[in-house]
Amino acid sequence: MIRIVGRNIIRFLVLLLIQVLVLDNILINAYLNPYFYVLFIVLMPFETPRWLLLVTAFMLGISVDLFTNTLGMHAFATVFMAFLRPWILSIFAPRDGYEPDTFPRVFYYGFNWFLRYSLVMVFLHHIALFYIEVFHFQDFLSTFLRVILSTLLTTSTIILSQYFIYRK
Repeated sequence: MIRIVGRNIIRFLVLLLIQVLVLDNILINAYLNPYFYVLFIVLMPFETPRWLLLVTAFMLGISVDLFTNTLGMHAFATVFMAFLRPWILSIFAPRDGYEPDTFPRVFYYGFNWFLRYSLVMVFLHHIALFYIEVFHFQDFLSTFLRVILSTLLTTSTIILSQYFIYRK
């Protein structure tokens, strides 16, 4: 248990630093924004209490907001994603449920499961983030295109991280 807490604290700090020092300086055609920090919420253990999930999501989002001067937009989107996570996990649950002492990773539940799960989670985060950033529906289609393209970029980096960083 202590090892899991330590790993999550280190993951929190590393993903936050990668996001604010590297990825926030990347903007491709104003439509592709990689938000790799959402990987922290995606990879939280299945047994994480809902209150802890929401608190850590808020801390992660507000930390990104402090570095990027975005006034709570990342905090809102991250808490929104964390709030819906238990429901998403119940939708994608295997027939026998999740095995104890496993984590939402490619190596435990396979590529297809992880792709669908992370794609939905990242999409929910991005739709909340980009529409609250624009705060009107005049440019609905261009904002939706931005959501789709950024979701694909972020999800592909998350999938790649499963093969390069995380091992069984």
